[in-house]
Amino acid sequence: MRVLQIGADRSKRGILYPGSPASERQKAYGALLGDLDIIGFSRKDDGAKVSSVSDHTRVYPTNSIAPILYGLDAVRIARKLSQPDVVSAQDPFETGFVGWLIAWMKKVPLHVQVHTDFLSPEYRRHSLRNRLRVSIAKFVLRRASGVRVVSSRIKRDIESRRFTQAPISVLPIFVDVEHFRWALPDAALAERFARFSSKVLVVSRLEPEKDVELAIRTFCGTAHENACLIVVGDGSLREDLEYLSSTLEPERRVFFEGEQDPTPYYKLADLVLFTSDYDGYGLVIIEALASGKPVLSTDVGIAREAGAIVAAPDQLIEKLTEWFQHGPHEAHLKNYPYKNFEQYVREYCEDIKACIKH
Repeated sequence: MRVLQIGADRSKRGILYPGSPASERQKAYGALLGDLDIIGFSRKDDGAKVSSVSDHTRVYPTNSIAPILYGLDAVRIARKLSQPDVVSAQDPFETGFVGWLIAWMKKVPLHVQVHTDFLSPEYRRHSLRNRLRVSIAKFVLRRASGVRVVSSRIKRDIESRRFTQAPISVLPIFVDVEHFRWALPDAALAERFARFSSKVLVVSRLEPEKDVELAIRTFCGTAHENACLIVVGDGSLREDLEYLSSTLEPERRVFFEGEQDPTPYYKLADLVLFTSDYDGYGLVIIEALASGKPVLSTDVGIAREAGAIVAAPDQLIEKLTEWFQHGPHEAHLKNYPYKNFEQYVREYCEDIKACIKH
């Protein structure tokens, strides 16, 4: 069968760049589906080019001069491609709307993926743009033939609001849990932080919805003098957060490491702190628990199902205080559904194929 996918991941780890992790996943999807054409929203200055990831998978960046033209450029590209059997959109928002338009033009089913907990009240409150996206999602989901979500929480929310009559499948994001489980500690990293008896870790984009400010304030309000907070990640709020931490913690126990491979940091940490306002899944939660490290998290995404310690934002100080006093210092990942990458790819592709039957 031939699938046309609409995506919007412009990061260097995304589908636009051959050899990236996302590109390798798409290669596996294409091999099992038969033919996979991917239209990726991109800016002209991204430098992305049309590429053949494999004999079965091809990527077409829109190379738009402005984001407002993503949709028009995607439709223009779609008109030139072979007739698909189904269109799959990577979210129910902008790419979902464009996916619906192309599916309507081509008279084929629409498959919609949902990675964000867009029905969370915190999502709506975050911005006017998010409130508009909820309305777009309602329009798109009502017209879908199949919906893939990444957590049971999202499925329950969509069903309770009757946003769609289409089948909803819960297919979490794939994580190579064995990689995190068996990764070796980094001796040089351990030496850098050896003077601290307790190491709390945050792995996050430094953006408003991730609320890393809450993590910093929680740590600074509870931590003993031999504890440190390590922040792995980057984003638009980094400078503000560094200033905040310097005012709250003049003895310099908060460290900003920038964007790094988090694997050795999980091995180093005693606790991972996850304070997002909303999250469809929570990849960091899975990676940390797979590494054997406890996670203290707000009640978002996969946190409860996976085995994190869950607390409301106003309870985090109390919970972190309890953790410093009593632990636990080990944890185990619960309810992870995939035995291996091949199982994930098979279930993912079967979910798209089911749209035609529906």
